Amino acid sequence: MKISDEISLSARNLLRRKGRTALTLVGVVIGTCMVVLMISLGIAQTKTNEEMLQSWGDLTQVQIYGYGTMMGSDGKPLYLDDAAIANIKQIPHVAAATPYAQAYNLEGEITAGRNGRYTSDIYNLIGIDPTALEPMGFALQNGSWPTNTPASEKATKLQVLVGSSTGYNFQDSRKSYNSPKRYRYEGQTDANGKELPPFVDIDKDKMTLTIKTGEGSTEKSRSWELEIVGVLEPDGAKGYWTQSGIVLRIQDMKMLQKIYNDMTKTKEESKSYDQVYVKVDDLSNVTDVETAIHDLGFTNTYSMNQQREEMQKQVMNSQMIFGGIAAVSLLVAAINIINTMTMAIYERTREIGVMKVLGCELGNIRTMFLLESSTIGFIGGLIGVGISLIASFVLNNLSTLGQGLDLSGLMGGGYYMGGGGGTISIIPPWLMLAALVFATLVGLVAGILPANKAVKISALEAIRHE
Repeated sequence: MKISDEISLSARNLLRRKGRTALTLVGVVIGTCMVVLMISLGIAQTKTNEEMLQSWGDLTQVQIYGYGTMMGSDGKPLYLDDAAIANIKQIPHVAAATPYAQAYNLEGEITAGRNGRYTSDIYNLIGIDPTALEPMGFALQNGSWPTNTPASEKATKLQVLVGSSTGYNFQDSRKSYNSPKRYRYEGQTDANGKELPPFVDIDKDKMTLTIKTGEGSTEKSRSWELEIVGVLEPDGAKGYWTQSGIVLRIQDMKMLQKIYNDMTKTKEESKSYDQVYVKVDDLSNVTDVETAIHDLGFTNTYSMNQQREEMQKQVMNSQMIFGGIAAVSLLVAAINIINTMTMAIYERTREIGVMKVLGCELGNIRTMFLLESSTIGFIGGLIGVGISLIASFVLNNLSTLGQGLDLSGLMGGGYYMGGGGGTISIIPPWLMLAALVFATLVGLVAGILPANKAVKISALEAIRHE
């Protein structure tokens, strides 16, 4: 018997029992639809979680903290210094690493305008390795990156990067602290609704950094002109300072600290950086890099990937629970297919006997029944996928009907809103194909038992069967 004849015969047998076939299909459709929707909700939740975490910070970035006393495996003190950073850069998949230093230990101010009229807090200074900025994903609105050559202690200028809103950090020192005219805020408007510019224009005005100590006759000070070489592209997820900070080369920040310590006759100097940022080349490698950093002895780390993995576990647990419920539906559908095919054998016993007497091979008979059960699975899967797509579309567009949907309890956390509020369900092509293949396999496996029973029927008994 040709395969085309088997397919044709199987199709006629299914159409001959339309009612029974339709009822069997319903179980496969429901099971497939539930499985696809449950997985699609998990995919959407994972995507939503990653987008949310990405807005909070870089998912491929690991922060190392140098606070407190750290001990190495040899029992000696461990410092988060330049040597440690060099070792961290050697870890596979590390794209860049840089210390992050703020001027908390310095006293002074940043001034601009005639006679230093406009002042800004010195704590807005950030020290970073300039060679790490571009590999870590930072971008410039205009200008260029600072050179990697540190300024000497006798230098009068320091290269810096600024944020586009840095000018709003300055206040008018000629106004009292209680006067609203002392300050300018981004977005502030005058009586006519016109936006007020900052006191300091970063493109035109000269800025001067001054560190000082003591008062009156004992006061000591040192000043540098800040040479703005570039303006950073604002990115709140990477740090507020990309919007309004002043970025120094880390070598220059260390030089300022040394000069300040000499001015104050401070001998104690921190041997560890407070923070080091590590950029990983890919999200999938963050855990391995963080583990390698721990192996070096620096266990005080943090990455957004930690929260991401915890969220993924919650989503996975929810998917397993509801996916299990959906799998039960497919199991019931498989039982229905077995029942349908078994009933078909009893109804077609005489037909099977005639086929054997005419010389039809047992493999052809088995194939015919397996084709029928697989077709039920395939068609049920196809309809189930189609209904899933419709249901997904409805869920994702609930907000256009003025409705919202809270699935936080269903998927282990998070808040879903239809339409513009977020995507509730995502059904990628691979999921549709996998669901269709799985439903077909369910039908195929369910048909094995009835098919084997059919080929074992005696030809003579089958012919005598009424």
